[in-house]
Amino acid sequence: MFCFMAPGKLITDCWFLFLLYWLISARAIKPAAERQSWTSSLAHKLPISLGVLLLFVPRAGAFGTVVIPHTVAMESLGVAICVLGLFGAIWSRKTLADNWSGNVELKQGHTLVARGSYRWVRHPIYTSLLLMCLGTAIVSGRLAALASLLFVFTGFWIKLKQEERLLLRHFPEEYPAYKARVKALVPFAF
Repeated sequence: MFCFMAPGKLITDCWFLFLLYWLISARAIKPAAERQSWTSSLAHKLPISLGVLLLFVPRAGAFGTVVIPHTVAMESLGVAICVLGLFGAIWSRKTLADNWSGNVELKQGHTLVARGSYRWVRHPIYTSLLLMCLGTAIVSGRLAALASLLFVFTGFWIKLKQEERLLLRHFPEEYPAYKARVKALVPFAF
């Protein structure tokens, strides 16, 4: 007899594994050479924070309305998308290695990474986290969870634009060529 875990538990486990991996791997990064100002970082942190709040905090009223039915098919799809996002995030973070930062900053001895998942998209961690959020929203089914996607996407879009300005300044020959051949978030499309 098989025992299947509840979709909500699987989603929670994905996010827990993501946070655990992020905390452990953040201990082995290069020191910063150039940092973004605190006020500039608010431009992306505020929408992402609001999106996370909408994704995980239960809402009453219209935002608590279930708009995606809780069927086995929809919940399985949501869990599969979240798991795919988790694996993509870990793969991308591992590929980026000690160049990674949670903030927009250039590391000492920073190198331009264009291998692994970075061959397919320039910002695969954001793509992966958006997939995790999408899977979570599908399993939740709530209007607020779906609305959260807009805020998280907006925050990541602002952050990737900030990162790209920094990378263009520090890799004036390599980054434009990389940007010309590799899409930002969706392979071959966007």
